[in-house]
Amino acid sequence: MIEIKTSSVSKGEFNRGVFASQDIKEGELIHVAPAVPYPNEQDQFIEQTDLADYVYEYGINHSAVILGYGMLFNHSHQPNATYEIDFDKHVFNYYAYKDIKAGEEIFINYNGDVDDNEPLWFEKE
Repeated sequence: MIEIKTSSVSKGEFNRGVFASQDIKEGELIHVAPAVPYPNEQDQFIEQTDLADYVYEYGINHSAVILGYGMLFNHSHQPNATYEIDFDKHVFNYYAYKDIKAGEEIFINYNGDVDDNEPLWFEKE
């Protein structure tokens, strides 16, 4: 259903993104990514690494490193996917926010809400 390919929007060393390998319908579960939560007090250590750009907020007192393809979804303020956190199972569930055609890159809004247009940390620099 999804695959990793070169992304034209990624500016990093690897230029990767998550793409649909088949048509995906609105509301369809795209991916389940396990989370590795850690207390926010440990952010000072993560901030010293490249992982700092890939962690998610995980409730009030924690952040999380996301496994699977979860770290590879690129950002858009007009995303075609969204995610929900399942705290009981410690996973992030990614869903199609609208229909996605095979070959399209799948984007999420890094702000966590599809309608949140606030600038991101890397847009403020």
